[in-house]
Amino acid sequence: MGDNPFNTSIEDSASDDETRNMFRATAEALSKPNPSLEFCTLTVEETLERLDSNGKDGLSSLEEASRRKLAHGPNEVVGEESEPLWKKFLLNFVEDPLILLLIGSAVVSFLMGNVDDAVSITLAIVIVVTVGFVQENRSEKSLEALSKLVPAECHLIRCGQESHVLAVNLVPGDLVRFGIGDRIPADLRIIESVDLSIDESNLTGENEPVQKSSHHVSKESFNDQPYSIVPTSDRTCIAYMGTLVREGHGKGIVVGTGRNTSFGSVFEMMSSIEKPKTPLQLAMDKLGKDLSLMSFVLIGIICLIGIIQGRSWLDMFQISVSLAVAAIPEGLPIIVTVTLALGVLRMAKRKAIVRRLPSVETLGSVNVICSDKTGTLTSNHMTVSRIWCLASMENKSNMLVLDKNKSGSFRNYLTDDVRAILAISNVCNNASFSQEHGKYMGNPTDIALLEQLSKFDIKDVRADYKKLQEIPFNSKRKFMATKVVDPEGKCVVYVKGAYEKLLANSTHFVNQKGKAEQLTDSHKETINDTANALASNGLRTLAFGKLELRDASEKLDEGSITGLTFAGLIGMSDPPRPTVKPAVEQLLQGGVHVIMITGDSENTAVNIARRIGIPVMNPEFSVLTGDKLDNMSDDDLANVIDHVNIFARATPEHKLNIVRALRKRGDIVAMTGDGVNDAPALKLADIGVSMGKMGTDVAKEASDMVLTDDDFSTILTAIEEGKGIFNNIQNFLTFQLSTSVAALSLVALSTALKLPNPLNAMQILWINILMDGPPAQSLGVEPVDHEVMKKPPRKRTDRILTKFVLKRLLISAAFIIVGTVYVFVGEMTEDNQVTARDTTMTFTCFVFFDMFNALACRHATKSIFEVGIFANKMFNYAVGLSLLGQMCAIYIPFFQRIFKTESLSLGDLIYLLTISSSVFIADEVRKWWSRRFSSLDSLRYSNV
Repeated sequence: MGDNPFNTSIEDSASDDETRNMFRATAEALSKPNPSLEFCTLTVEETLERLDSNGKDGLSSLEEASRRKLAHGPNEVVGEESEPLWKKFLLNFVEDPLILLLIGSAVVSFLMGNVDDAVSITLAIVIVVTVGFVQENRSEKSLEALSKLVPAECHLIRCGQESHVLAVNLVPGDLVRFGIGDRIPADLRIIESVDLSIDESNLTGENEPVQKSSHHVSKESFNDQPYSIVPTSDRTCIAYMGTLVREGHGKGIVVGTGRNTSFGSVFEMMSSIEKPKTPLQLAMDKLGKDLSLMSFVLIGIICLIGIIQGRSWLDMFQISVSLAVAAIPEGLPIIVTVTLALGVLRMAKRKAIVRRLPSVETLGSVNVICSDKTGTLTSNHMTVSRIWCLASMENKSNMLVLDKNKSGSFRNYLTDDVRAILAISNVCNNASFSQEHGKYMGNPTDIALLEQLSKFDIKDVRADYKKLQEIPFNSKRKFMATKVVDPEGKCVVYVKGAYEKLLANSTHFVNQKGKAEQLTDSHKETINDTANALASNGLRTLAFGKLELRDASEKLDEGSITGLTFAGLIGMSDPPRPTVKPAVEQLLQGGVHVIMITGDSENTAVNIARRIGIPVMNPEFSVLTGDKLDNMSDDDLANVIDHVNIFARATPEHKLNIVRALRKRGDIVAMTGDGVNDAPALKLADIGVSMGKMGTDVAKEASDMVLTDDDFSTILTAIEEGKGIFNNIQNFLTFQLSTSVAALSLVALSTALKLPNPLNAMQILWINILMDGPPAQSLGVEPVDHEVMKKPPRKRTDRILTKFVLKRLLISAAFIIVGTVYVFVGEMTEDNQVTARDTTMTFTCFVFFDMFNALACRHATKSIFEVGIFANKMFNYAVGLSLLGQMCAIYIPFFQRIFKTESLSLGDLIYLLTISSSVFIADEVRKWWSRRFSSLDSLRYSNV
């Protein structure tokens, strides 16, 4: 699907008036007739007949699906066709007032008989506009690429076969299965539903989820509406494209795709609304305006002084306009956008998909990471490591160890109580075997429980049981229950979950003969000791129990899960990812507080934390459990959270409290999550991080960044990139502004001292092309220095134009001004008049200074020889191209006439290179002195 206009709330991106207008336009778009309006009044049978589809198998042939795709087009919502490139290019000539002034200058020159000047200025205008156009087009293409990073997927049933496909391939009549956490891939007519509730807030603005069912809507009930149209919110049998399933599950027939959906109607309206700029882009806009104002004032003074001095008003006008074009950093916001967008694309290659550009700016400021344990810090490949039954194993030191003899059979250990726990783990399970992939698919815990059956030579017996009801697991109830009729005709409830939850509701246990026996306090103490022993070894501990029901029609709810017969414990291993420990160490070194949040017990959490390098000096102070969190206010939590590194037995609601407390302290928080209930915490966090493999669509929609490999170390990569991107922006800002200051100061100084102008209008425009063109852009893609993680996170309030950046750019500008004036005055005093050679030497000197300055600006503190001269290939190409252009300007006759230059000797070039290299050498000396000073400081403090 195309870019989602509802990724952020409308209120966040517009003023009150704009918001009201947007909602009004949205409501108008939703009121337009579309397929959902027609099909909501049809019954399920009528819908299937109308679309020639089947409620069980979907469309009957692939040929029919292909035919419908040709007829209806792909299921994607794309913006309107943009203007042709030639038209955009031509508009650039009339939209910029400064370009219009240059065009006016060329016309005046032509009318006054200065044909060479007119041609030269016209050619310069074409070059300047072309460079700007290429930059803008590149920015647009980069942003378009971002919208394609997270393609929508869905569960399609076609020709009786279910598959996981891209939503873009759906056609009307397709059958789609959806469940909790999924995003609806097209407008669907619901044909089956179980406790279904859908969040339509991103479409209608209503925050409360809407209950949905397969029952059609009676059109007669809405005769009082205009044209008897059923309002969008009342089409309760329609699941709208882009909305999110909050509860339950169901199936639906595709009735509308792409623009022929309610979402498509709104998107068509929203595509005409300009997207809000990022804070950094807004800051660049403001900086550009402030610098423009200062430049205009200075240029006006220069022009006025020149005219008072009796200089040609046409020359002064042309130079002033050229200076304005060169000195005003109109390209800053564009280069920032390109740098941010290219940084995001680089992150995507490193498995971190940033969904919103402003998040890139925030990444460099993150000083707290709250991470889930399972699947993020660990490998998310569960294996059953230990089985323990009270009757046959008696105490915590006597367990059935499965991971020591991985290839052998454990059939000889099948006592009746072991058989009972295996049966419960098999039947109370939702994983399924995929013929397409040749393996089990589903929750990793469920998969591990099914995979262990083969070790006991037991087959999956779920087909022999009739499933009546299920209570799904969630973080609040902490158990899953399945009501079935077993092969003997008995109605049984099988339960698995947190051991303390099941133990509290158990009255009996399974003995060695498989019978129920009274559970005593002594037995409970043994179970507690065993569970703690398993957790201390870093194992996730699950308990299993069962309950026989006399009446199969009895409705099962949470309150009826009492009087259980306790079957035993299973310890599951999920080893830490090998990449996590080095990542944690680097983050801690960079001043980032790493917090682990898990639903597991305290003992399991502490064991894993120590294995991955999260400091746990004293669990009493470093660990907080969910029950303690329940009794703490946000202020209480904020006061103690500084030394807390682990939250155990935590729920998604606790995550929300943790983020709130951290943000109250002023921390910049990154929070990971993958479930539906994690969405509020992900949205509240400064950087919400969802999982690409295990994450639900709801979590992904709420997040700012998606980890496609679900690996914690990828967060380190993203933070590193975020810091690096900000440094690169500061570097090209230093380069651009130092060139602008130098160019302005050079002309201002020569005017004030009554010297001839050292640069003509064409030469100034060429310098502008170099300043805004390839060399500047190449600084934005400088490879990230891994040592950025050794520095503390940047404060959100830090300015991009810091005192350090200002000092650096002014020093560079001073060297450029002094060196260029020295060359100009030196050349001019030889014959006391300004010749073409004098301006050529001055012009070339300034350009060489610019190239050496760009080289110095590649890194703020490291020597270029340490960074690597050839590390940034784009920079080398850009500088090479610029120098080639400069050689053309002084050696090719056609360009000599345009720039008013003449050929220089090899000695001249060596002389100019020697002088202009001073800006690079001075910056290298500054960097060396800074490193030496900081190393002395560190030695001084380390000896305290």
